[in-house]
Amino acid sequence: MTVASIGAHEVVPTAAVYSGTKFAAWAITEGLRLESGPGIRVTTVSPGVVESELADTITDPAAAELMRTYRRAAIPPSAIGDAIAYALSQPAEVDVNEIVVRPVQQR
Repeated sequence: MTVASIGAHEVVPTAAVYSGTKFAAWAITEGLRLESGPGIRVTTVSPGVVESELADTITDPAAAELMRTYRRAAIPPSAIGDAIAYALSQPAEVDVNEIVVRPVQQR
């Protein structure tokens, strides 16, 4: 199980490096899925905007406000936990390759 990010699927201004690292996590996990033997399940979960303390650690006031605005429609971390639990709870012969979880307001 790998937790990547919606950034693996979309690039926005100022986030190219972040998106690149998340795409790398997705690509490595996909490679493991393709290269693994029978019976090995591999899943990537790509969260969208999730509630966190990230905005509290930004020291630039303008950037901090942008992050708070961006996170107004965030989903709780439990939504990601539920997605992971779903993938893990599938029968042994079912491989959930990828799950993208994001707030309905995030497009």
